[in-house]
Amino acid sequence: MSEAISGRLTEAGHELDVRIYFEDTDFSGVVYHARYLHFLERGRSDFLRLKGFDHRTLMEGGFGAPMAFAVRHMEIDFLRPARIDDVVTVETRTRMVGGARILLDQTIRRDDVDLVKAAVKVAVISPQGKPMRMPDGVMSQLAPPAQPALTRD
Repeated sequence: MSEAISGRLTEAGHELDVRIYFEDTDFSGVVYHARYLHFLERGRSDFLRLKGFDHRTLMEGGFGAPMAFAVRHMEIDFLRPARIDDVVTVETRTRMVGGARILLDQTIRRDDVDLVKAAVKVAVISPQGKPMRMPDGVMSQLAPPAQPALTRD
């Protein structure tokens, strides 16, 4: 059951279906722009979860030193609106994995229509908020399918 709640891994990355509720919209029934950030965050979190890296275990040091992922930079293009009762799909794809960062491409689409596109830079940080290197096992799991993770040369 948790896999269905968390979406699905694909050859290219991850997909998560999200229904648009009244609370997501403005007075006209159109999704309020800031709500898209919530949908994108859910997509990133469930992508990590299905890859085996839930946030709690990361922070507890279950994969090496305690760490967390924090959004460092995001560029968003709002292309078309979603509306109440729509079901949209949040797609998350890894573009690049480096020692202390991950670059992700995310798209929110309804059927075959792109609604939002986001380029996200995620930093790896310690519990104190300082940048740190990602363990090799985490890097290799999150690397894009067509490109191996960078090594620590």
